[in-house]
Amino acid sequence: MTEKTITGPLPPVRHWPALDLKGVDFDPVLTELMREGPITRIQLPNGVGWAWLVTRHDDVRMVTNDPRFGREAVMDQPVTRLAPHFIPARGAVGFLDPPDHTRLRRSVAAAFTARGVERVRVRARRTLDEMVDELLRIGPPADLTEAILIPFPIAVICELMGVPADDRQGMHTWTQLILSSSHGAEVSEKAKDEMGAYFRKLIDARSGSRDEDVTSLLGAAVGRDEIDLEEAVGLAVLLQIGGEAVTNNSGQMFYLLMTRPALADRLRSDPEIRPQAIDELLRYIPHRNTVGLSRIARQDVEIRGVLIRAGDPVYVSYLAANRDPEVFPDPEHIDFERSPNPHVAFGFGPHYCPGGMLARLESELLVDALLERMPGLRLAVPPSQVPFRKGALIRGPEALPVTW
Repeated sequence: MTEKTITGPLPPVRHWPALDLKGVDFDPVLTELMREGPITRIQLPNGVGWAWLVTRHDDVRMVTNDPRFGREAVMDQPVTRLAPHFIPARGAVGFLDPPDHTRLRRSVAAAFTARGVERVRVRARRTLDEMVDELLRIGPPADLTEAILIPFPIAVICELMGVPADDRQGMHTWTQLILSSSHGAEVSEKAKDEMGAYFRKLIDARSGSRDEDVTSLLGAAVGRDEIDLEEAVGLAVLLQIGGEAVTNNSGQMFYLLMTRPALADRLRSDPEIRPQAIDELLRYIPHRNTVGLSRIARQDVEIRGVLIRAGDPVYVSYLAANRDPEVFPDPEHIDFERSPNPHVAFGFGPHYCPGGMLARLESELLVDALLERMPGLRLAVPPSQVPFRKGALIRGPEALPVTW
């Protein structure tokens, strides 16, 4: 390889603390990093050293879709990170590169196509209607998070995964322990091991299945020797955990609609715009703290005049990309008419969130049900008194006190 010469000093390393942000406040450190340049260097609260941070929309899409940046090598480097513990299973799909990553994703692809997602629509709508019926029967005030925004996504992802109804609460408990950074590595690892053991038993029992739920698809793929059981278990755990992200996204979405009632009024008066409006809300809401998983440069790569050397860790910020003014004019403004809207709320490239279509479906069902059946829905406390999760990797309200 020819050595590249890039003049100029490296950008300073900026410490990025784990802030407990409330509401839909955008991370002020990320705002500063975006202003400093398209490519900066960061140090997160845990891990070792520093990493590059890419924030521009086009650069984020390039890095996430470029085979010169890989995930597998992250397993062998103590990369600076947000989480105090780092416990991925070797071979887990989130840390695989093509072609192994492609092979694993293919095994469950049918469940996440439009047809696969539509398969759960009718039952999901019925489940949600029953939850709203119960909420209306009990009457206000209520915690919307506890009554709807936690149990509904659990029911939907478990339906898609093929997890029996009696086991859903256990799945939720494990997920919360895995996603929280406040319990410590031992507790998170134990929860992940227990969830893995559960899925190992369920997938193994479905090795000859012809059903269309995820664990049946995985069991069948294992039975055909297309993937092994450990790979199937790792993928099931990742998909199950990811399914509950809808709780936090929806919590932020409804907090936003109730603190900006003109937006909710628009959705009530113009049902046709709801799918487009949900995409804009997904672009806008800051669904996570700092950044997710890093990549490692496999070779020297130049981005905007900055040389990223082979072996350097690189993070992308989807949140920053969704506020790139070159792609989203007036990005701080929520515009339900925004078109096109090439947001990257579900990621981009090979690691694009497989549940993106399912998450959109759930958001549409929630908006339809809650805005139409509860026209007076509003916060029961001042916005400043809504408690938001602390020490969590994914942001969202811990409780959403409402009345109607």
